[in-house]
This record gives sequence, C-alpha cells and structure tokens, in this order.
Amino acid sequence: MDQAFQLPLFLDLFAVFLMAATGAIEAIRREFDLVGLLGLSLATGVGGALIRDGIFLQAGVPAVVRNQDYLLAVAGAAAACLIFGRRAVLSEKLVAVVDAAALGAYAVVGMEKSLAFGLDFAPAVLVGTVNACGGGILRDVLTREAPLVFRPGQFYAFAALIGCLAYPLLRQSDALPPLAAALGAIGVTFLLRMLAITRNWRTAPVRDTGLFGSTRQPPVA
Repeated sequence: MDQAFQLPLFLDLFAVFLMAATGAIEAIRREFDLVGLLGLSLATGVGGALIRDGIFLQAGVPAVVRNQDYLLAVAGAAAACLIFGRRAVLSEKLVAVVDAAALGAYAVVGMEKSLAFGLDFAPAVLVGTVNACGGGILRDVLTREAPLVFRPGQFYAFAALIGCLAYPLLRQSDALPPLAAALGAIGVTFLLRMLAITRNWRTAPVRDTGLFGSTRQPPVA
C-alpha cells in the first residue's frame, strides 16, 4: 500500500449518517423524546470515531468535532428518521440493510485512517473493527441492552473484521483504484452480514465446560 490515498470525506459521512440512523430508529422504537433521539443518534453515529481518534490514535482533536459536517450528518439522519422512521421501524429488513452498510463503511474508514496514521497491520485491524462496532456498543449500553457484538447471534463483529482484512488485500491489487478497493471491502462486509442474516448463520454461546471438562456441580438428589 505504497500509493498515497485519502478516503473521500463523503464515505466517512456516509458511515456516520447510516450509523446515526440506526440509533435514531432504536430511539423511535423505544419511544424516546426528541433529546433522547438526538443523543442516541449522536452516540451511535460518532461513537466509533471518537473511540478511534480519542483512545487509539490520539491525533489531536477528533475529526468529528473539527468538521461540522459530521454533526450535520447526524442531524440529517435524525431528521430523516423523524420523517420516515415510524415506517422504517416496522421493516426489520430495512434496518438490517442500513446497519450492514454502516458496518462496512466504518470498518474501511477506521482501517484506512489507522494505516495512514502509521499503525502496523494487526493494530490497524483492531482499530478498524472497534471503529465499526463502537457506535453500536454505545447504542446498546445506553439502551441497557447487552451489546450485540458480545451476544450469540448472526455475524456482526466478525463481518467487520473480515472487511478490515479485505481492504488492505484489495489495496494491494494494481488493477483496482484505491476508492474501488474501499468500496469492494465495504461490499464484502455488507454481503457477509446480509448472508448471515438471510441464512441465519449464528455464533454459538460459550458453554461452562471449564478447561478440563464441566465445572458445574451435578444436581443433588
């Protein structure tokens, strides 16, 4: 990846908009007021980016407060969901599609910014995955749900991880322009996530087996 490249801003804003929309839809489902809807949209939309910039990269003032376009993207998502959200919450498929697209976009954005910052491959994959899942984790914590990424279910963090791995591999291809590689990695994440949903590919819960067998005591007769 010697070719200098900076992801276009619209891709970052696209990720923020979609992720914020998932927070707004969840707020509408739970019948939050306007402040709750805006707060959950903000936390979900820019939470992953704030974790990336504030904890991992520490490259000065986070991008989401240096450029007002990020906040405008959150406000736009909240407004769109206020207008159309009551119909959207009735469509689980629509919510799943929006969430899958946001997951892929944020995975690629986090991966590219981490590599551009100079992180090695493995730390960049970690930051990209956290970037993709961080907003969803904050959304679930604020709504008192066990975070989706930790619960048994259809691939979520795994899909983001695959997208982060796919991006540098696609960037290595001389046949693909950098933007096409980014869109391809987003597509890989989106496809994996949607296949997991439509085909019900699920992770299994960890059982209490212990290192050398079950640690549970047999019931007393």
